[in-house]
Amino acid sequence: MSVKRVAILGSTGSIGMNTLEVIRAHPERFKVVALTAAQKIERLAEQCAEFKPAIAVVADEAGAVRLRQMLQEKNLSTQVLFGAEALISAVVDSGCDTVMAAIVGAAGLAPTLAAARAGKRVLLANKEALVMSGDLFMQAMLAGGGELLPIDSEHNAIFQCLPNGFTNHPQGQHGVEELWLTASGGPFRDLALADLASITPEQACAHPNWVMGRKISVDSATMMNKGLEVIEAFWLFGLPLEKIKVLIHPQSVVHSMVRYRDGSVLAQMGQPDMRTPIAYGLAYPERINAGVAPLDLTQLAMLSFTEPDTKQFPCLALAFSAAAAGGTAPTILNAANEIAVAAFLDMGLPYLQISQVVEQVLNQIDSAPATSIEQILAVDTAARLAAQNYIRDLRH
Repeated sequence: MSVKRVAILGSTGSIGMNTLEVIRAHPERFKVVALTAAQKIERLAEQCAEFKPAIAVVADEAGAVRLRQMLQEKNLSTQVLFGAEALISAVVDSGCDTVMAAIVGAAGLAPTLAAARAGKRVLLANKEALVMSGDLFMQAMLAGGGELLPIDSEHNAIFQCLPNGFTNHPQGQHGVEELWLTASGGPFRDLALADLASITPEQACAHPNWVMGRKISVDSATMMNKGLEVIEAFWLFGLPLEKIKVLIHPQSVVHSMVRYRDGSVLAQMGQPDMRTPIAYGLAYPERINAGVAPLDLTQLAMLSFTEPDTKQFPCLALAFSAAAAGGTAPTILNAANEIAVAAFLDMGLPYLQISQVVEQVLNQIDSAPATSIEQILAVDTAARLAAQNYIRDLRH
């Protein structure tokens, strides 16, 4: 068995730390060769001490100086780099064959694309690669000839329920009719619309099933997270948008499903624990122990599924319309949402105005075909600025 050499982009976030936990349990299978983090220098230093990567990357020079000092004190020979170009070095120059792409936001775009072009096995946990640059990213994967394995629990579930080689065949093969993405519905699925006006950040971040960061917790509450996942599924699996459905499933046990032409529905079930899809991606096509407790079906009183109400969750409807518009519309959607959510968390923007901001910016900026990363990043910047200006106007 050959040892897989793994680079982890975003090693100090929850996906990165869960990845290291799986790797820690299987030292004979995996060798960490590169780790990257933006700000959490102490945590990165601890990871370097344990896993001894060849390369460690941080955001800026000040962070690099601090990390070098910490590693010198531990007599570690890890090369410390900084900046956006260094993230690409972590992928291209580390000798890795597997890349966990877990940097949140647009900062993860360039290194994830570099991993695709270099023919690596890409474990994709960065939404933006597909939401902002789906067409470019899938073309890069094709040109590089590597493997793409989705790590988001829903897309990983669909991947597990599809026949081998599905994504390499033209649409219509294998009898696949629909993809069903499940959503917990977040903490407010049963609240009346009128009661949402007074929602606080603390309430929005109290997810009933998953332990997540603040931004993604708000996206789960508004169901924008699910809307972004619809866009990802469109690019990953190549089915028309009308064949991708969302179902609210409060128990978060069925992670997603595939409906086939013969009436069969295949579902992937498990604990709501990201180590399961991470372990699946790392060891594919084998299955290894992920450290996750087995699912005890006798302890489940019921599994329920309902269709989401787009009046209750306008962000989901906006994501579907951006997906249908194509081009740079999903980039605009994503950027406006990030600014709106940050304003809700930090500046007191009312919860119900998150979708209002996103809709305004989508209407204000025309979508165009996505042709290059530079163009996508320019659109991203313009959408963020438009969102900030609109929020400022709302507050005055």
